Amino acid sequence: MKRNIIITGGAGFIGSHVVRLFVNKYPDYRIINVDKLTYAGNLANLRDIEDRPNYRFVKMDICDFEAVSALIKEENVDGIIHLAAESHVDRSIKDPFTFARTNVLGTLSLLQAARLNWEPMGWNCPSEESSDVRIPCRFYHVSTDEVYGALALDKPEGNPPYGTDFFREDTPYNPHSPYSASKASSDHFVRSFHDTYGMPVVISNCSNNYGPYQFPEKLIPLFINNIRKGKPLPVYGKGENVRDWLYVEDHARAIDLIFHEGRTAQTYNIGGFNEWKNIDLIKVMVKTVDRLLGNPEGHSLRLITFVTDRAGHDLRYAIDSTKLHNELGWEPSLQFEEGIEKTVRWYLDNQDWMDNVTSGEYQRYYEEMYKL
Repeated sequence: MKRNIIITGGAGFIGSHVVRLFVNKYPDYRIINVDKLTYAGNLANLRDIEDRPNYRFVKMDICDFEAVSALIKEENVDGIIHLAAESHVDRSIKDPFTFARTNVLGTLSLLQAARLNWEPMGWNCPSEESSDVRIPCRFYHVSTDEVYGALALDKPEGNPPYGTDFFREDTPYNPHSPYSASKASSDHFVRSFHDTYGMPVVISNCSNNYGPYQFPEKLIPLFINNIRKGKPLPVYGKGENVRDWLYVEDHARAIDLIFHEGRTAQTYNIGGFNEWKNIDLIKVMVKTVDRLLGNPEGHSLRLITFVTDRAGHDLRYAIDSTKLHNELGWEPSLQFEEGIEKTVRWYLDNQDWMDNVTSGEYQRYYEEMYKL
């Protein structure tokens, strides 16, 4: 069945992997990539599919309600996968208003535009092939595990898991940063549109993602690049904070499954079953990068620099993905050691991409190409 799907934030890290998966896997679908192209949006992430006949890019601010509503109507959109978000915690601490605008008001703009287009049709959009064939509409909101707050680190020594508790779909929300508070608020708005209007929605909350095309302010690409250039590796506190790591292509596969097969009004947690203390993760990266660069083992450990801890820094995140596995059969395809090897190789093999991003050259290229 032909579908017309908007993917917001599709030029970003996770979004570009989702766009690529849908464009390649579903040639009968029309995929509309909506992205404002802020600093973290990079159309070079999608150069391999930008000329596909079932793909369209639209530069748009999701807070522009009139433009969003017009696009949904113009493209006869029957599905929205919403990934567009400000996501860097440090930036949210410095500029919470931007996070509230994009993550809360942007989500509300999308919800209201979709409702006004879909509700009069009984939440079923007519197919392009026949007005008698109706496609159930769906609004899929991609969120984060950070809305749940923090977990206890009650097994600090030995091997993971580092605690006895995990984030589950019914874990109460307890956000600790402006970023996580903005995502928690947007989650509540999505649920409210189902409860108030009957909108067919689904939500997923994911753990930390890693892999190719991640903007280099994030830990893994930042440290790979710094090791390559011999720059310091700044570690918050003592590096004892624990995160659950998920390879980005596994996340994209989960989004595909949930969009097509997830139950309406349900939440699904997506995690890698992959807990690592930050300092242990960094040592694995150092060892991997040094080996691939031909450096002596331990050569770049000297770059590790401990810095003042981040304000409101959550101690531990760990997700229980049992529901997603039991209902839809999803599980991560890579162990972390495999994923980090694949990731490090990608960044070292694509140094031009990294250099263009860190210099800002990618923005100038596409501003000229698209006359943005």
